[in-house]
Amino acid sequence: MLMNSKRVLLKLLLGLLILLFGVLRSCRSDSQRATELMTQARMIDGHNSLPLKLRQLYRNKLSKIDLRTLNTTHTNIQKLQDGLIGAQLWSVFAFCNAQNKDAVRLTLEQIDVVQRMCKTYDEFELVTSSQDIENIPDNKIACLMGIHGGHSIDSSLGTLRMYYELGVRYMALTNECNTPWAQSSAESEVHLYSGINGLSSFGAKVVKEMNRLGMMIDLSHASQATAVNVLRIAKAPVIFSHSLALTSKQLQARLGSASSSEPKPGASLFGRGLPVRPTTGKSFR
Repeated sequence: MLMNSKRVLLKLLLGLLILLFGVLRSCRSDSQRATELMTQARMIDGHNSLPLKLRQLYRNKLSKIDLRTLNTTHTNIQKLQDGLIGAQLWSVFAFCNAQNKDAVRLTLEQIDVVQRMCKTYDEFELVTSSQDIENIPDNKIACLMGIHGGHSIDSSLGTLRMYYELGVRYMALTNECNTPWAQSSAESEVHLYSGINGLSSFGAKVVKEMNRLGMMIDLSHASQATAVNVLRIAKAPVIFSHSLALTSKQLQARLGSASSSEPKPGASLFGRGLPVRPTTGKSFR
């Protein structure tokens, strides 16, 4: 009886060891496969707020830091390389309390620090198109810029166009505050334009101008009403740079029901998941 029990126990232990070996081998295979994919096609990170940290901690003085080994932020060049990042979209923005004040100046200063950063370090290359991303050497990280909040244009299409000329290739219509022309999903301490619901007629002009320029529309932080309005107007794909997306089925269900019932003010259209919106047109040039 005792011998039989020992045999059963040994068989169980052997089975567990075989199972554990298989799991570990599978994990290594998945990791290797992921690494292969990331070396074959550039991994693009859609949102990084390092420029904000450079302003907050170093007043945009790049001479005070070595970005290769910087340890006061989550990001440095070594970490980007270790993570096999092939292209980085740097977020340039001003906080909501700068709306109607100095948001444009602060945004321009953020653009300036990104441009200087990407010209200072050989590991970076500033790009403005998908073709540029494909053409840069494999040992370089492509740098792009995106504005994190439509209040940065100060309700001016001319300012939007100048941002494009400076290299900005996407803009989130809202941050954690409403603009005069678009509603955010977030509650903010900056209680401006509380009467806005969705996208105004000027907001529609912003969307159309971004499509004309080839600047991607970012719906992160957008309210349900804003997102539905944009999706009905936009002629090019939208993106969700860092948050708040639905599956295609969920999105179609929301869009289908939007005509029969008004969304609640401030409601978020998006849960967690991958953004999927098949459409025609160029994302950005």
